Amino acid sequence: MKKITDRIYYVGVNDRNKNLFEGLWPLPKGVSYNAYLIDDEKTCLVDTVEADFFMPFLENIREVLGDRQLDYVVVNHMEPDHSGSLALIKKYYPGVQIVGNKKTFDMMRGFYQIENDVFEVKNGDSIELGALKLSFVLTPMVHWPETMMTLCGKVLFSGDAFGCFGALNGAWVDEQMNCDDFWMEMVRYYSNIVGKYGTPVQMALKKLAGVKVDYICATHGPVWHQYVEKVIALYDRLSRYETEPGLVICYGTMYGNTERAAEVIARAAAEAGVKNIVMHNVSKSHHSYIIRDVFRYSGLIVGAPTYNTGLYHEMNVLLDELSQKDIKGRLLGYFGSYSWASKAVSEIRRWNEERLHYEEVGQPVEIRQALTPETFAQCEALGRAMAERLAQQ
Repeated sequence: MKKITDRIYYVGVNDRNKNLFEGLWPLPKGVSYNAYLIDDEKTCLVDTVEADFFMPFLENIREVLGDRQLDYVVVNHMEPDHSGSLALIKKYYPGVQIVGNKKTFDMMRGFYQIENDVFEVKNGDSIELGALKLSFVLTPMVHWPETMMTLCGKVLFSGDAFGCFGALNGAWVDEQMNCDDFWMEMVRYYSNIVGKYGTPVQMALKKLAGVKVDYICATHGPVWHQYVEKVIALYDRLSRYETEPGLVICYGTMYGNTERAAEVIARAAAEAGVKNIVMHNVSKSHHSYIIRDVFRYSGLIVGAPTYNTGLYHEMNVLLDELSQKDIKGRLLGYFGSYSWASKAVSEIRRWNEERLHYEEVGQPVEIRQALTPETFAQCEALGRAMAERLAQQ
C-alpha cells in the first residue's frame, strides 16, 4: 500500500501514453492523475482519475478498503481528468456522498448528470471522519470557478495547484525520488494552465497563510513533503510575475535570414553581459516551452518575416497566446524582415500596443531581404540595449 501518513494513502495512476495534455501540451514524460484515500471511521476518497484508468484506480482503492464501503468523495476540481470516474465510483459504491461546493454541483450535473447524494460545503466548513477532520478552502479561478482545496490536519489536498507534468516512476513522495525533472515541468504546467490567474493564486495563498502544511497532495506530480516551502515559494513568485534575470529570443524564419538576425542579437546581448539566454524557433519549439521561459525571464525579443502581407503565422499565434496569459512586466524588443512588402515590424508593434503592453527596449530592426552592414549593426544595438536594460533591474 502507498501510505503517505497514518490513515492517508496514494491511490493515483500514471498515464504514459498520452502525447498532448488537454490536446495542447506535450507530455514527453507522461503525467500522473493523483487521488488519495483516507481510511478512518468514515472513509474518504479525495478526487478521482480520468475514466480510461478507472479499473487500476479501483484496484488501488480496494487494496486499502477491501470490501468496506466508501463514505465520501471530495471533488476539489471538476476537470474530467480528476472527476471523470465519479459516475463509475457511484456504481461501485452506490451510497457514497459526493462533497463539493455549489459550483462543483452545477458542473457535475452538466458533465455526468449526477444530482443525488451530494454534500455541499462552503469556505471554512468541515467534516469529521473520526480521528481526522476535513476542512475546506474555496479557491475560485485556480484555475476553474469551482476549484477548492481540502485540509486534513497538516496535509493539504490542493487540486491542480502545485501540480506538474511527468509520470511518477515508482515513488510518489518527493523525498523518495530525484525531483530534478519536475521543477521545470512545474513551471511549464503553471505558466500554460494556471498562469493567467495570478491574482486568484495570490488570494488562495493568503487564505493558506499561517496554516502549517507538512504534505501537499496535488492532482499531478509528486506528493510534496521535503520541498513544501520551495513549492509554495515558487507559486508565490510565479503568481507575482516575478522573474530571473535573462532573455528569451523567439523568431520565425523561412529561409534563414531572420534566424541570422536573431543570432546576431543573441551574441550582442551575451557580449554585453546577459548569461541566461534562451532561443526558440517558433516553428520548432512547442509554444508551451516558450511561454514557460517567458514566465522565467524578464527580457523578450521577438522577430519574424512578413508573410502574405501580414505577420508570420506561428509568431502571430505565439503573440496571441502570450496576450491571453496576461503576463505582466516584461521588456520587449523586436525585429522583422520582408522581401517586397514590410508588415512584420508594424504588426508586432500593434500586438504590443493593443494587447501585451510591455516596455519597449531599443529600436526595432527592419530587414529588407537579407542582413546588410547597417541592419547587422542595428541588430547588435538591439541586443546591447536589452542587456543594458536588464542590468538596471
